[in-house]
Amino acid sequence: MQERFISLFKETLEMEGKNVQPGDLFREYEEWDSMGQLSLIAMIDEEYDVVIEGKKFQEIQTIAQLVEAIELEKTK
Repeated sequence: MQERFISLFKETLEMEGKNVQPGDLFREYEEWDSMGQLSLIAMIDEEYDVVIEGKKFQEIQTIAQLVEAIELEKTK
């Protein structure tokens, strides 16, 4: 799931061709802004049928943590 998520993440933030790793702090990408955040939340909802609550989303720092949060929500 992680590889697919990274691919979708890169597409959503228009980062094709850039190296994105699971441990990256995604909020530090120059492409990350409020529009990117909204786009990412929408992509997660559309692709995985998961909504990560605002407070929990703000606590997530890395790509790997995002994947974990999605997987956790899907098991609920």
